[in-house]
Amino acid sequence: MKNLLRDLPDAAGGEVVETLLATPGVRIERIVSLGHASPPGFWYDQAEAEFIVLLAGAARLRVEDEPAASTLGPGDCVHIAAGRRHRVEWTDPATPTLWLAVFHG
Repeated sequence: MKNLLRDLPDAAGGEVVETLLATPGVRIERIVSLGHASPPGFWYDQAEAEFIVLLAGAARLRVEDEPAASTLGPGDCVHIAAGRRHRVEWTDPATPTLWLAVFHG
């Protein structure tokens, strides 16, 4: 048994990704960010779809085909289709941002 909100790794040196479950067709990750942003000009362009839930903290997520970035807070979720380019523009530098990401075919 694991509590997703406790025993967070220190993300001061960079974003920390922990795989919680990996099976054929599904991967679930806990991601901890602290002041993290995607590098300038970098876009995630994944072969898998991704369902994200922000559990704690705050972030701004930019999807390439949308006119503006979306600000996410605890409880907000988003589904990103495979091949839909996106990037993290900002995460709170004062408190950890905790993501639950479900990747699927």
